[in-house]
Amino acid sequence: MIVGAGGVGGVVAHKCAMNSNVFTDIVLASRTLSKCEAIARDIREMHGVEIAVAAVDADNVPELSALIRELKPAMVINVALPYQDLHIMDACLETGVHYLDTANYEPVDEAKFEYSWQWAYQDRFRDSGLMALLGCGFDPGVTGIFTAYAAKHHFDEIQYLDIVDCNAGDHGKAFATNFNPEINIREITQNGRYWESGKWVEIPPMSIHKPIAYPNIGERESYVLYHEELESLVKNFPTLKRARFWMTFGEAYINHLQVLQNVGMTSIEPIEYQGMQIVPLQFLKAVLPAPDQLSEGYKGETSIGCQVRGLKDGKDRTYYVYNNCSHADCHEEVRAQAVSYTTGVPAMIGAMLMLQGTWMQPGVYNVEEFDPDPFMAELNRHGLPWHEQIDVPLPHDDYAL
Repeated sequence: MIVGAGGVGGVVAHKCAMNSNVFTDIVLASRTLSKCEAIARDIREMHGVEIAVAAVDADNVPELSALIRELKPAMVINVALPYQDLHIMDACLETGVHYLDTANYEPVDEAKFEYSWQWAYQDRFRDSGLMALLGCGFDPGVTGIFTAYAAKHHFDEIQYLDIVDCNAGDHGKAFATNFNPEINIREITQNGRYWESGKWVEIPPMSIHKPIAYPNIGERESYVLYHEELESLVKNFPTLKRARFWMTFGEAYINHLQVLQNVGMTSIEPIEYQGMQIVPLQFLKAVLPAPDQLSEGYKGETSIGCQVRGLKDGKDRTYYVYNNCSHADCHEEVRAQAVSYTTGVPAMIGAMLMLQGTWMQPGVYNVEEFDPDPFMAELNRHGLPWHEQIDVPLPHDDYAL
């Protein structure tokens, strides 16, 4: 059962349908049934597979639990809003099904995301014999698997990690976000953070930036943000001396965002308008292009990877592992742009490994806690081939800001 019918939900549904030997019966559920029906029509026409659809409010645990009991799925893939993670986890516990998501929980009324709320479910899932896999998209997700793969195969000790995320695509819109606008804008307008010498260093939003060269793309201005996988990676790889996350933004995007901030449109504080309460950022989301409508005509590609430095056999080693993904190719395959694709494909792979028993252990886990090798093999098979560079100078191999 897939909960959420946005851009990522569409990709997950397509890719599950394309692997119907594993995903024998698929239900796509969302508050907006018409979105589910449109995705199901595309899947029928493109892949010759029938999937079921259902309407459900993921904020309503009794309603969601009732649907799960009726359908009896083996697991729920949650690609709804991060605000709904705990509700969906509660429903999974109540009905005895496994759980997977792509983004960690954050409260609807506070721009704050961290794993503590979901890690607190560890005992309940373990004691119920159920598994919850957290953050199984690309970043978070594949970036954690890349890090685990580097640690397993190329290092005795990883010390420095830079996650680098570039979208060099052009969708032709004046301003649009590639995933949920509300989540995207909340993420990049809060203070940045990175891990340095055993503690978090907090910085003003977008205050550290520099050009970084990306494979097949070239240099793009990249900004240090706080991203959720850093929290789990520094916990699971305690030898890290520094860990940072970089993301590219074009000048036009930054300028639009600054104007929207200046006029109050990125605020999550409710205001009164014509006798009703509205949240400016939620209104902005309603007027911006929907991410699942951007794929047609989208040019260019994404490049996301991990740059690692550490020790192997007592000597310094560098390692860069990355994937480049074409927007146009994604549209042709599953009617999605590459940002949705790179999130949805790993969610399908994680679910596949759970259902097959390769990754199956009761409790709550982040992806880097499992053997990365099976996942890395599946990335190559399902549209996200990866490349590696060993013992070469990294594009921004500086060890002091």
